[in-house]
Amino acid sequence: MLLDGEDWTAKVQGFEQEAWRLETLPWYRVPSEDGDIRDFLAGHRIDPQGYSSGYTEGLRRIRAAGRSKGRVHIVTRPLTDYLRFEFMYYDVHEAAGDDIRILDVTDRPNPLEGVQDFWLFDRSEVVLMNYEENGTQIGRELYEGDPAPYVEYQRIALAESVPFREYVNRWPSNLTS
Repeated sequence: MLLDGEDWTAKVQGFEQEAWRLETLPWYRVPSEDGDIRDFLAGHRIDPQGYSSGYTEGLRRIRAAGRSKGRVHIVTRPLTDYLRFEFMYYDVHEAAGDDIRILDVTDRPNPLEGVQDFWLFDRSEVVLMNYEENGTQIGRELYEGDPAPYVEYQRIALAESVPFREYVNRWPSNLTS
C-alpha cells in the first residue's frame, strides 16, 4: 500500500511511542529545498539558537508528550554538499528533541549494506522509502511483512552509530569541506 497525503501525515504523526528512520543516501532531492541549498552553498547559515519551524515545534511537542523520534544516517567522508546542508538542520532538530545518530562507514564495512531507507513506527509498522538514483523520492510503501528484520536493522544502526554531536565534534572539518 502506497502512503501519500493524509495517509502519510496520519502515519508520521499518529505513532504511540517511537518513530524512527534509517537514512542511507548521500543526498535527497527535495525541490522545496533548492533555494535553501543554494543559500547554504553561498555561505548563508541559520542561527541555531534562534531557528524555529513547524518541524522543530512538532519535535518539542513529541518530546513533551513522552514520545520519541530518531534516526540514523549512514554517511561516508567527505560529506556531500547536501549532507553538510542537512547537518546544519540536524543541529537544531537535535536540540528540539530528534535523537540523531551518524553511522560513518568511510573506513569500515557498512553493517547495513543493501538496506533501503525506512521508517519504523512503534517497532511494529514499517514504511519503505523508495528513491530514484538522484535521491528523488518516488514513493512510500507500507510494508506488510514481519517487522522483525527492521527492528534488527534499527538495533544494528543504533549500536554501530554515534550521537550526532559526538560525530560533529570528532570530524568538525565535515561541516566546512
